[in-house]
Amino acid sequence: MKWTVLLLPLPLLAQNFSQRGYLETRGLLFPQTVEGDSSHTIGDALFRWEGSYKLGDAWKLNGSLDARADTHRQVERSARLDWQDRSLLRPAFSLRRFSATYHKGKLTAEFGKQFIRWGKADILNPTDRFAPKDFLEVVNYDFLGVLAARATYESGKNTIDLVYTPRMTPSRGPLPNQRWSPPADTPGLQITDNGVRYPGAGQFGARWNFLGPGFELSTCFFEGFNYLPSLDVAFTTPNQAAISRFFPRLRLYGADAAVPLRWFTVKGEAAYFTSTDRRTDEFLLYVLQLERQQGEWSFVGGYAGEYVTAARNPYFFAPDRGIARTFLGRIAYTIDTNRGVSIETAVRQNGQGAYVKSEYSQSLGQHWRATAGFILLRGNRSDFLGQYSRNSHALLALRYSF
Repeated sequence: MKWTVLLLPLPLLAQNFSQRGYLETRGLLFPQTVEGDSSHTIGDALFRWEGSYKLGDAWKLNGSLDARADTHRQVERSARLDWQDRSLLRPAFSLRRFSATYHKGKLTAEFGKQFIRWGKADILNPTDRFAPKDFLEVVNYDFLGVLAARATYESGKNTIDLVYTPRMTPSRGPLPNQRWSPPADTPGLQITDNGVRYPGAGQFGARWNFLGPGFELSTCFFEGFNYLPSLDVAFTTPNQAAISRFFPRLRLYGADAAVPLRWFTVKGEAAYFTSTDRRTDEFLLYVLQLERQQGEWSFVGGYAGEYVTAARNPYFFAPDRGIARTFLGRIAYTIDTNRGVSIETAVRQNGQGAYVKSEYSQSLGQHWRATAGFILLRGNRSDFLGQYSRNSHALLALRYSF
């Protein structure tokens, strides 16, 4: 009898605990080689586990773990558990998320490493300042979590979102002397890496969202640092340069809106980036798009623009600005419950750069899914998209979900 009493809480624990995850293997085939990287094939594997546990009616614990391996040494070979996301390589083992969520009435608060997304556009989000990304493969990116305290208060048609991060989480950029590293403009240029300087202060952001009659509108403010690096470049000789990476201070004023109309939904998003750091640009980044859902079809088309008010530093890595001044589009078709196909594209307004990303996905039973795709990059070497024209590749992926 006493053992029965002790076992009574176990079903309750199981009811409060949920988990899911997947194991995915990918193969990438590159028809062409690039400077410093003669590989034609890359293989990698990712195991991701996510779990949550409810503590009563108000609190919930969230966690997620990643384990990675690859053939191209973009993943660390050490067995350490990483939670900071400040390494140049992808960690072999990382704590992707660990947070506690409190929800009561109109208030939701989350503390710890988490994912925060702002904005309403689909392909480019200028206001999304708490969402650093892994850009080791520039056109195949994943989001990184940030250590933050977030409070969201919802009352009627108004929602207030406040975020504070005690430390900046940087985006992860392409590795030197590998396929996605930008090609050097000067042949034979020898580059010395002087490392990276991370800021020590915290960041703050606030967002107000209003759901009106026939429209939705948001405004936001961000005070912190750019999660994309700028470069200090010092030429010691015409063929030798020393480069150090830093993350300049950034202040952002942004807004986004969505207006559903009879034939399509109009979405707009814009952000103005200013800084007290004289080594970084000040500019406006914006997106205007039309979206339509017709049966199993989804259509998105629009334009991403940029207006620079102060050009101070020509050396920076910024994929968000890299796909500005382009016409953007995405078409997706759900064939049936097991199959789907999509095509995404960005074409520079002057025709000097473009990419097309196509993908076909099919489930194989209850747990398996196979994906095949192709990414085509074209353009001039001087264009952000065009410089990766030799990185066009095919992709095959197989995922087991549980």
